[in-house]
This record gives sequence, structure tokens and C-alpha cells, in this order.
Amino acid sequence: MTARLAAIACALALGASSAGGGVAAAGARPHAPPPDTLTTSFDVSGVRVILRRNAANDVVAVNLYLLGGTRGLTDSTVGIAPMMLWVSERGTQHYSREALRLKTAELGSSIVVEPQADWTMFGFRGIRSTFDSTWMVFADRLMHPTLDSADVELTRAQVASGVSERRDSPDDWVEYLADSLAFAGTPYGVSAAGTERSIASISAAELRRFRDTALVTSRMLVVVVGNVDSAQVARDVQRTLGTLPAGGYKWTAIPAGVASDTSGDPAVPGTPSPVVLEQRSLPTNYILGYYNGPAATSPDYQALRVATAVLSGRLFAEVRSRRNLTYAVEAPFLERAVAAGGLYVTTVYPDSVLTIMREQMRELQHGLVDTDNLHVIVAQFLTEYFLNNETNDQQANFLARAQLYRGDWRAADDFADELKRVTPQDVQRAARRYMHDVKFAYLGDTTHVSRALLTSF
Repeated sequence: MTARLAAIACALALGASSAGGGVAAAGARPHAPPPDTLTTSFDVSGVRVILRRNAANDVVAVNLYLLGGTRGLTDSTVGIAPMMLWVSERGTQHYSREALRLKTAELGSSIVVEPQADWTMFGFRGIRSTFDSTWMVFADRLMHPTLDSADVELTRAQVASGVSERRDSPDDWVEYLADSLAFAGTPYGVSAAGTERSIASISAAELRRFRDTALVTSRMLVVVVGNVDSAQVARDVQRTLGTLPAGGYKWTAIPAGVASDTSGDPAVPGTPSPVVLEQRSLPTNYILGYYNGPAATSPDYQALRVATAVLSGRLFAEVRSRRNLTYAVEAPFLERAVAAGGLYVTTVYPDSVLTIMREQMRELQHGLVDTDNLHVIVAQFLTEYFLNNETNDQQANFLARAQLYRGDWRAADDFADELKRVTPQDVQRAARRYMHDVKFAYLGDTTHVSRALLTSF
């Protein structure tokens, strides 16, 4: 949640707006976007391609989603896909490390690797005039990395250093602890970039085996956003990715082991949730907890998204604005195939803040949000969300999530309308159904927090 949205939600929670005409004007909801006539989808030799033509500028973003992410991997192999792609920067069949560096600089392009639990995204950012040349460098890194043993060892040292540095950032480390606890036994419970164990153990031979077996067209989705036409994209895909074997990979939106409650009565909170506490001498204490949410195909998905935005505003108002107990507090929403929500705060008064969080969560479960205020929050949320997704690469992610999580990129066009249809009753239902059994990670002075309070949500 951005500071701007939190401030607006805070003002609403503090009663800065009434239900009169002024609120109606401030809460005027955005018009639905016109049908998307600039986006097309087509197959090229078994590779699914989504192209959004954007003639506003000459910037082009290409995102290739290598499906699977952490699924089916162990603590010894997780991170193997991004590791292979990072090593590919050091040389391919057609380019040495120095040639790769010089070529991408000459083209004015950049190549990116973003590991996620559901996929590994490998892409590039370039311009229209150098699209074909950049594509060939990009494809060569994916398809023909040399994966020399010496290069693997150099990359391993760099990646291992980054993984170990995670402990030095309290926010990064409490997030790692919370993920590991809340989603244990599922693909969401391990780090997509790899663990200390996997980075240390993945060998050059294993990387080559992964390259030779996992790079199949059935695992690939390509999304292109920019001022290029379908014939050009199809030609480049055909002569590179299209030569790969089809394989037999089957994508499913919900990974094995991840449950989602999409229907039925609100769930009943169970036994006290597990908690992890780590003693650390820090200026403040870091608290992050998660609970499971619905699948992206559930009507509860957007309701919970809105509910977390409402809760974030109320927490900002109570914990930061009214009582000055923190600088940072929010109720995050994790956008993925099966959503999750959470509670986050940094504070030197953990018991006081946790008590307020529990009260605010229960108020959301047992009361109804004012309709006019809800419209304001949704309208502002949409403004912020689309501002954050206006770049070509983020538009590509937006389309990919719709395709992979909901089965059709056109579902992206329904996003605004779905949020605007969320009612106060929907918010209450989502809060009651999912906001319970929160599993917390706590980093800081463990003598200042009540374990019983942490397990009472």
C-alpha cells in the first residue's frame, strides 16, 4: 500500500469525509476502459505469445515466463532456473562474456531475471529499432548458455553473497521467516531465488541437464508490450524458441499443496497458529504474519484485495496517526495464483500494536464499511494500481497474471469493474472467511512481546 493511498484511507477512517456530496465527488469511480483492440494472442510453434501494441513510444518490453517456478523443486534444487540464467550472462554459444556486455550496451538494451514462486521471468527492455538484434542475444542466453564450470563458480559466489545478505536486512529476513512459516510444505514456502543450501549444491552438470530438459515450449509464455507488430514477433519466436521441443509440461494455476477456500460458509478459526520468534538487537521490532486467501478465480479474490486496503487504512489511522506507535504499518495482499493476506508493522511497542491490529481486524469482520468511503478507497486504489502498472514491463506482468491465473489475458480488462463491484458485504465476508489463523514471524527483542498474543489472531 503506497503512502498516498494510506493517507487517504487514514483520512476516511478518521472521519475527514462525510457521506454528503463532497464524498460522492471525491469518490467518483473511473470509467471502465474501452475494449482492448491493441492486444492479440497467437501460437508460434507451440509457444503462446501475447502482444500488446503500444505506439506511444519506441520502448519495447519482452517477458518470457518459464513456468513452474519453485514447483517440484527441493531445498537442494530451488533456484536452478534463475541460476542458469544468471550464469548465461558469462557466455553463450555465440557470444563471450565481453561480447555480451558490449553488444547489449551497443543496442541500448538490458536483460532481466526475476524469479517468482510460480515462474521465472526472463526478459529484456529495449527499443523498436534494435528489437530483432536484442531478441537474438536474449534467445541465445536462454537457449545456448555455455555454463562453464568456472563461470558457475563465480556466479555461485555472487548469488550466495546476496542470499546471505538477506539476514542483514530486517525487512527481508522477517519476510523470509514469515513465508517459510506460513506456507511451509508448498511452493510459496521456499525462496524462488534459491536457498543457501541450493546455491551451494547446484552443479554445472545439473544446470546443463536443466537447460537440456526444462527448456520446452509447453513451459513458456511470451508477453511483448511495445511498438512492434505481430509478424516481427512471430518471426523472431519461430527461428529461436520455436525450434525447441514441445515437452509435456502442464500448467495449473493452483500449485499442488496450496489450498484455497473459494466457497461455503466463513471458515472457523482453528487452534492457535504457530509463530517464529528470533532474538535480534535492533532499534525496533519487525512483525509480519500471513493467512491463506482464495484462488485468483474466486469471486472472493478482489473482495479480499479491497478488504486488505481498507484494513491498511484503518491500521495507518490507529497505529501511526492517532497513537504514533510506528512509522510503517500495513495489511499486505499477496497477488498470486492463490492469494494471501497479512499484517506488518515495525514498532517498539509490539503488544500494544498487536492488540490494536486484532481489534481492527475483528471490527472489519463484524461491521460494514461505509459505502461512499469504500468507493473512495477503490477509486484511489485503482488510480495507484494503474499508475504502478503503466510501464510496458508492468503491463506485460498484468497480462501474464490474467492469462496464467485466470486462463485468459482478457480478464485483465475486467479488473477495474470487478473492484468497483465489491460491496461492504463482500468486504465483511472476505474478512470473516480468510482473516484468521495468522502465522507470525517476529524479529527483535522477544522479551517485549507476548507469544499468546501472536497466536491469538
